[in-house]
Order: sequence, then structure tokens, then C-alpha cells
Amino acid sequence: MHPQRMSPTEVRAGASLAAVFGLRMLGLFLILPVFAVHAPSLAGGDNLTLVGLALGAYGLAQALLQFPFGIASDRWGRKPVIIAGLVIFAAGSFLAAPASDIHMVIAGRLLQGAGAISSVVSAMAADLTRAEHRTKTMAMIGATIGAAFAFSLVAAPALYDLIGMGGLFAMTGVLSIAAIGVVLGVVPKPPARSHHAAGASRGRLRAAILHPELLRLNYGIFALHLVQMAMFVVVPTALVAAGVPVAAHWKIYLPVVILSFVLMVPPILIADRRRRHKRVMLGAIALMLAVQLLFAAWHAPLAGIAALLVGFFAAFNVLEALLPSLVSRIAPEHARGAALGAYNTTQTLGLFVGGLAGGALAGHFGAAAVYMLAATAMLAWLAVAGTMGPLPAIGGDSAITRPGVNADAGAALDHKRV
Repeated sequence: MHPQRMSPTEVRAGASLAAVFGLRMLGLFLILPVFAVHAPSLAGGDNLTLVGLALGAYGLAQALLQFPFGIASDRWGRKPVIIAGLVIFAAGSFLAAPASDIHMVIAGRLLQGAGAISSVVSAMAADLTRAEHRTKTMAMIGATIGAAFAFSLVAAPALYDLIGMGGLFAMTGVLSIAAIGVVLGVVPKPPARSHHAAGASRGRLRAAILHPELLRLNYGIFALHLVQMAMFVVVPTALVAAGVPVAAHWKIYLPVVILSFVLMVPPILIADRRRRHKRVMLGAIALMLAVQLLFAAWHAPLAGIAALLVGFFAAFNVLEALLPSLVSRIAPEHARGAALGAYNTTQTLGLFVGGLAGGALAGHFGAAAVYMLAATAMLAWLAVAGTMGPLPAIGGDSAITRPGVNADAGAALDHKRV
């Protein structure tokens, strides 16, 4: 088989794990465009702080539990932990479905977030694919998530009118159960894990989490999602000011997201085939920085807003595909789930901090301050990523340790590569 082509098993693994992500995230995204409209009909739903907590509770629970789920998957296997997380997510959905007060919705959202399996699915994707194809696999997952988000913007208002918020939450639970069927019936069996891999020492887990290259990537995903959440505190208002009513925002987002998917393909192929991961990452960060500065300095007309959003989503999609792939290559096999757990924890913290900071800055200083916060985060990331060392050679060796190399030799290898 040509080494640059994915095997049938790798294609099946990528497609099925993308479907698991997509089914789960579609249910989650369907809630977001309409919940603020529905909240006043709930007891206590006129309290905007509680409404914000209901939306953010999911991310908070995710941030707390991504790391424990990742460690659990290293010890007990990926599939059982993914299934457990999907069951918990479905339970939270069914808890929120009949809610008549905001506090019950908050409880349901917390329980949804407690099914924190993003890191485990990413680790399983890394387990089932060769290193040279992991970026493409992560791109498949990222594209599916983006498509689910785009579809939710279009479908949520109509579904809300048809089945109500309770029906949307119940649909979320059903989609999560469907994802369990995909895990059991379609996702390939993961490779056997050695006793050594399942019983990683605390010292090696610490080394995986605190390794300088992983810390750089963790800051990156934190900054990326801080910018995403902060931006979309103010972008909808900008669209309304440009003459697009909220109900028609999907007419902007849908073509923007589709075009961004097309634009992300060449950089991903360059990163994979020419081993230019760092250059592609720095280019995407620089594009994101430019978008934020232009948003801050330019009172853009509708066409300008759409063009800047294309740049944002193209850079965002490239980085979403690259970063987990790089984590999976740098982290050792025995602690890959833990490393991706730390990565996903910082991701969800970025969402939480971005929403909080974006709202506060927009309320006190206006939209330009939000974009400058985002630009500052991107500038800092550009500096951090610029000092990143060379990646390990394709072939499965980690940048931290090689199989059979003792801790001192692994540390020496680390020092040499960084």
C-alpha cells in the first residue's frame, strides 16, 4: 500500500470516530441557537447570570473531567470509557428535557458535560492511525464538528418550533445513544495495549503533561477557543448592525463555513505530505492575528465581515486539525490519553474564559476591546509556537520517550529535541 494513503481501517476509524463526535456535538449545538430565546419561559430564566451558567455549565464540567477520563482510558481502554461518557451525556440530556426551571437545566447541562470523552476519542483516533495520517484523521473529525455546527444554525429554529426545547434535549440524548451504536458496531477494534502502557507511572504521566512542547500546544488550544468564544460574543451584534436579522445569520455562516473547509485542505495536505506542520501552524496563527486586528480597526461592511469570517474559520479549522495530531505525536503511547485529557481541559477552559472575558469587555469597553484581547492572545501564541522544537520522526517514537529507553535516556532525548 502506498505509504501516503490511508488504509481502509484508518479510513473507517476516522469516519466512524468523526460520526461519534458529530452525533454528540450536533445534539449539543442544536441547543445553543435557541436556548436564550426559550429561557424566559423557565422559572428563574429571566436571570441572565443563570442563563449564562446553564450554557457554560457544560464547559465547566468538561474542563474538570477531561483529564480523569483520559487517564481512565489509558488504564481501562478507550471504548469502555467512550461508551460510559456517552451514557452520562445522554442521561444529562434526558434530565434537562422535562425541565420547567433553570436550575434543572443547569443540572442537566452539568451532567452532559460530565461525559467528557473528547480526549478519549482523539486518543483512540491516534491509536488507530499511523502518525503520518493523524492530521487527516483529526481534520475529518474537525470537519464533522464544523458541519454539525453549521447544520445546527440552520435546523435549530425549525426544530424548536416543531418539538420545543424539551424535544431538542431528548433528541440530544437519542443522538448520544446512536453514537454508542457506532462505537460498538463500526469503530475498529483498538490495538492491544501492553501491561507497561496500561500501568504508566505517575512520573511518566507528569512528564507527558508538563513536557514543554505539550505545554506550548495546550496554551495554543486555550488561546484558540478563548478567541472563538470571545469573538462570537460580538460578531452576531455586528451582523445585526450590518442589516442581517438574527434569524438570517445562517445565510452568512453556512457559506462561510463551507468555503473555509475548502480553504483548509491545501494547508493540511502540505503539513502532512511535506512535513511542514510548524510552518502551517504559524501561518494559521498569523492569519488569525490579522483577522482580529482588522476586526478591531475596521468598521467593516457586511462583505468585509463575511471575508474576515472566512479567514477566521479557515485558520480555526486548520489549527483544530493540527493541534491534537501534534499532541498525539509528541505524547508517549502509555500516556496519550492523559496528554490529550490535559489538552482538552485547557480547550474547555479557553471557552469558559473567552465567554466571560468577552462579555465583560464588550459590556464595558465595546467590541474593539474584545478583538484586541483576541489579538493579544494570538500574538502571545505566535511567540510561544515560534520556539517549538522539531517534531519526532514519523514512525511512532514519542518526543518524550522511546519504547525500551530508560527514564534518563528519555530525558536526554527530550533535551536534545527541545
